[in-house]
Amino acid sequence: MKHFSAVAAVVAALTMATSVTAQDTTFFRIGTGGAGGTYFPIGALIANAISSPPGSRPCEEGGSCGVPGLVAIAQSTNASVHNNSAVQNGGLEAGLTGSSTLYEQYNGLGDFEGQAAKDLRVVANLFPEEAQIALPVNSEIDDITDLKGKRVSIGEAGSGLQVSALQILGEFGITRDDFTPVELNNAQAAERLADGQIDAYFALAGAPAAAIVQLASTSGMKLLNFSDDELARIEKAFPYYARTTIPANTYQGQDTPVETFGVSTILAVNANASEELIYNVTKALWNENSRKLFDAGHPKAATMRLETALNGVENLGVPLHPGARRAYDELLAK
Repeated sequence: MKHFSAVAAVVAALTMATSVTAQDTTFFRIGTGGAGGTYFPIGALIANAISSPPGSRPCEEGGSCGVPGLVAIAQSTNASVHNNSAVQNGGLEAGLTGSSTLYEQYNGLGDFEGQAAKDLRVVANLFPEEAQIALPVNSEIDDITDLKGKRVSIGEAGSGLQVSALQILGEFGITRDDFTPVELNNAQAAERLADGQIDAYFALAGAPAAAIVQLASTSGMKLLNFSDDELARIEKAFPYYARTTIPANTYQGQDTPVETFGVSTILAVNANASEELIYNVTKALWNENSRKLFDAGHPKAATMRLETALNGVENLGVPLHPGARRAYDELLAK
């Protein structure tokens, strides 16, 4: 009897230890963007896709198909610049960032001279995000040089959007002294534009951006259309930008296509992140269950594809994380 009790005690102890191990939790914070943009809803979908909290039903039984024990959290931030800095410094496990900002921060260029963020690594190229300059529907602004003397929102301080906005304006000879700069997020800028408090605002987000959707359906708006010459000039000055088209009817009242430029949205992590963790995160990102979530969750998420996840990554010059590389070697070999 004593022997049986001793065996039972050992079995119970082992069972408890196994249970505790099985319930270990790993938190994974994903930096996104502000309200009204594209990063936050996309980040939330990614967090949902890769999470599988302790105690979740197994994937094969209709439960979560994420990384076992992983609890991913989408955090609203000031977007690219903040996300890259936080990932570099360990304040976030991952972040969404525009490829242009990632390139400059990794290499310590422009505003980041002497601050090269060499610990940043790529997990995936997710989707293109378009530069959108929203204007009142009756605005007489016809080209980017007409922004001189106007009240223009250029994004929040410390955001990748502000870096991009000032880059583009600077290329056309417009400095901060030539207009009234206003630092707002997408949702705030849309409200100010509707109220007539600003004359234009920059957005760099996957169309349709929520704040512009609301603006278009309530007060009405139009988007600045770039000429071929303007786009050629932008592409020559900034090789990480590429011309793109926002299709007609992307927004209410937008009856014709809008010619503009854009960057890629990248999911970035720290070089020191566990290879096994990032391997599992990458595989979860592109499994069939995630595909269903993305297709149903957001128009831009529906464009995120395994087949394009490495597009442009080699030219970007920021290394792929080893865990992600191992995952793609398997996923793309099928």
